[in-house]
Amino acid sequence: MHHPLSLRRVHSFASLKGREGRLAPCYDAGALPLAHGRLVTIPDSAQTPHPRIFFGWWIVAGTWGLQAIQGSLLFLSFGAYFTQLEATFGWSRTALSGAFSLSRVESGLLGPLHGYWVDRYGPRLVLQVGTVIFGIGFFMLSRIDTLWQFYVAFLVIAIGASLAGFLTLNTALANWFIRRRARAMSIAQTGLGAAGIFAVGVAWLLETYGWRTTFVIAGVLILVIGLPLSTLFHHRPEDVGLLPDGRLPEDDLRQVGDNTATRYLSDEVDFTLREAMRDRSFWFISLGHGAALFVVAGLQAHLVLHLQDLGWTLTGAAAIIPLLTLTSVVGQLAAGAFGDRYSKRMIAAVAMLGHAAAMFLLSFSDASPAIVAAAIVHGLAWGARGPLMTAIRAEYYGRRNFAKIMGTSSLIVQLGTVIGPLFAGYVFDQTGSYQLAFLTLGSLTGASSIFFVLARRPALPQRLRAAAEARELT
Repeated sequence: MHHPLSLRRVHSFASLKGREGRLAPCYDAGALPLAHGRLVTIPDSAQTPHPRIFFGWWIVAGTWGLQAIQGSLLFLSFGAYFTQLEATFGWSRTALSGAFSLSRVESGLLGPLHGYWVDRYGPRLVLQVGTVIFGIGFFMLSRIDTLWQFYVAFLVIAIGASLAGFLTLNTALANWFIRRRARAMSIAQTGLGAAGIFAVGVAWLLETYGWRTTFVIAGVLILVIGLPLSTLFHHRPEDVGLLPDGRLPEDDLRQVGDNTATRYLSDEVDFTLREAMRDRSFWFISLGHGAALFVVAGLQAHLVLHLQDLGWTLTGAAAIIPLLTLTSVVGQLAAGAFGDRYSKRMIAAVAMLGHAAAMFLLSFSDASPAIVAAAIVHGLAWGARGPLMTAIRAEYYGRRNFAKIMGTSSLIVQLGTVIGPLFAGYVFDQTGSYQLAFLTLGSLTGASSIFFVLARRPALPQRLRAAAEARELT
């Protein structure tokens, strides 16, 4: 008796032929040719049932957990960490922001190689290596005494967070989902909503036990939670005898028979990295995504500092983060509901204007209601835009080289995470206020909404047009 998803390798297709030369649903044969020249191994038993829960949703759950870890211990706690280090060492906000920006330079430069590793070795191994490096970085950060040590430790953290983060996780989701891709990515990113709640706990640990102990606790949590979650990540559904979105190979056989089991995937585009880079929408999406991060990264690094300057306590300032991230969950779920039905690029363009509106509120008012309104607007925009940035690339350029395309795009995207925090810190050190910085970053982000309006679906390269015509003829 085989487990329902046990797999056997078969080297011949002869037994797939029925008496009339059709591809009969003979599941014991073991394999079917699918798109991109791959073979999909089929479960041994002809009675293989559909799993009650498509395994791709477990990958969504794993992504949710890893996003929650990174968001709470790193991305949403920058400001809280910076206030503690500023009080201990007296470093300027430009110097503190420089570490954040340096880490984003690393992420951008690592992007193309990172994408190659994910496509070559699969997300699981990359996640495991990244998680170990990420945890070690926090242990190093707990021992710093000088600015250069801070920069080195933060660089190690950044490398680990990159390898165990956005590109790796979303490559897995892009491979496991096609028709439900925006929904899966948006649900996975709601982990950042939970991270906002956990970030308040991080602020409490900082105030209660100090930053050195907090960083040790963070390193332990990363290893204890992150490594088990990474085991969920299979590279592609075809590796375990499934198709994207929860279909099984035999579904297509029952529906279409006659040598067309590839039809479900045959309409997918399959751009190479070079073909994608020749398309102007690749550059428009990259520039728009990078411009959005002027605001996202700028507020990650400086919002808590700004609120403390206004007289808020550290815990009180950190409490605005859950409001921001919980509203981002609303935006993410809305993106999942509408992103697979309507224009992803137009939704993203509207979200860019939302980012700008939030920064204008922060620029012109110090009143608590305005700050709360800004957090809500920014959270909705961030949540709605975030998952669509990834889904639209997979939709335009396909799954096969997704990580390479995303990794190369990050060379441009990460400029936003470099410029936003560094510019805000520099302006504050020069003027004693964030007003000019927030106004400038908001204006640039709002104007960049035009990039998404222009990012239309690319025409197929000649190679793919010829393949599509050949399929039509057969």
